[in-house]
Amino acid sequence: MNPTPAFKAETIGIITRRLLPFLMLLYLIAYIDRANISVAALQMNADLGLSARMYGWGAGLFYVTYIIFEVPSNVILARVGARRWIARIMVTWGFVACGMAFIHTAGQLYGVRLLLGAAEAGFTPGIIYYLSRWFPSSNRARAMASFYIAAALASVIGLPLSGALLKLDGLCGFAGWRWLYLVEGVPAVLMGFVVLKYLPNRPSDARWLSGEQRDWLSKTIADESTHAPGGHARGWHQAFSDGKVWLLSLFWLSQAFGTIGVTLFLPQILKTLSGATNFIVSLLAALPFLLACVLMYLNSRHSDARRERRFHLGVPLLISGMLLIVSICTGNVTVTYLMLLMAVGLNWAVTPVFWAVTTEYLAGGAAAAGAIALINAVANIAGVGLPPVMGYIKDQTGTYNYGLLLVASALMFGGLLGLVLARKCAPSPQAAPPDRVAAAL
Repeated sequence: MNPTPAFKAETIGIITRRLLPFLMLLYLIAYIDRANISVAALQMNADLGLSARMYGWGAGLFYVTYIIFEVPSNVILARVGARRWIARIMVTWGFVACGMAFIHTAGQLYGVRLLLGAAEAGFTPGIIYYLSRWFPSSNRARAMASFYIAAALASVIGLPLSGALLKLDGLCGFAGWRWLYLVEGVPAVLMGFVVLKYLPNRPSDARWLSGEQRDWLSKTIADESTHAPGGHARGWHQAFSDGKVWLLSLFWLSQAFGTIGVTLFLPQILKTLSGATNFIVSLLAALPFLLACVLMYLNSRHSDARRERRFHLGVPLLISGMLLIVSICTGNVTVTYLMLLMAVGLNWAVTPVFWAVTTEYLAGGAAAAGAIALINAVANIAGVGLPPVMGYIKDQTGTYNYGLLLVASALMFGGLLGLVLARKCAPSPQAAPPDRVAAAL
């Protein structure tokens, strides 16, 4: 079979329409449940008597169990199939997320956050691995962008929604932050059962593709895996001995300083800056993520079209760190907010390009699943250590500026690393050239 550009474009269009909106919805729900603690804290901290440092521990403990179970979870997904394993993840994390509504002490907060991390472990790298099994490399950055746009939209939608749910304070004798956790945890449970019915494991299972389309897509993905620079690895454990996987992990850890360090404290930072109501603060905190959606789309589209990864990976992160420093140094509230807005947007802009670089480097099977999970797990070390550190700094100094300076330093280091990393992990020249028609979609 010699498929035409129109045939390839039609096939990519079908899987884009069938899979991406659904996966985006799943990730939107996941990210809301993970990050809604940042808005709940506006009421919860006072009710539970939490200091900034105690809140930081509560936010960060999620990542302890998330890291521990990340690699095993993704290896299991590669073996049993995405459909059943992602459904399992969603149902268990949904029940635990609802359980956040019934905590009464700091110890209970810590315990439930640990359970939430264990329940959700493997979801994000599992979806990334799943997308790499459906989208050829020439379309992969934009597919990753669509997926991560859901995370940014989760903040655009979730932060104001969470702020609105705080207004239910006192309804049926329940605090507003408790309603927030309860209402936002239920969709994960429901969607877990939908996954079992809707999500095919692999292209060969997709009845909504023709036989020719299934065969072409399966062969294309298999050929790209064969020519991947990391294609020699066969067991998932070999990811631990691959130096480039560790460099990818280090870059993703640097980027995570921004997504975790800024995101989890942004409502409280803006509350301190503006003194506005909780709902207005939630709206202000949502706007940077709206910009992030736009920048992820533009950066990934331009990267795919130009087949250039290096500058699309390093430059946005480098500028993001610089803007964060400007936000600290200026004494003008409006300028500070605008710099924070741009820093968040540019920090997220590198995300789809990074995962395109990563999945182009890795082969398929358990090796890729393990490596993706390892990279994501290393990055989430920032989630364990950074929130408590930023909370401690805030308690000691009365300002978040020194914590943000730490974040900015990590982002600039990551930007410089990205300029080197994309070239080191470039696909083999023996790989088939990208289809320009498909890349233009």
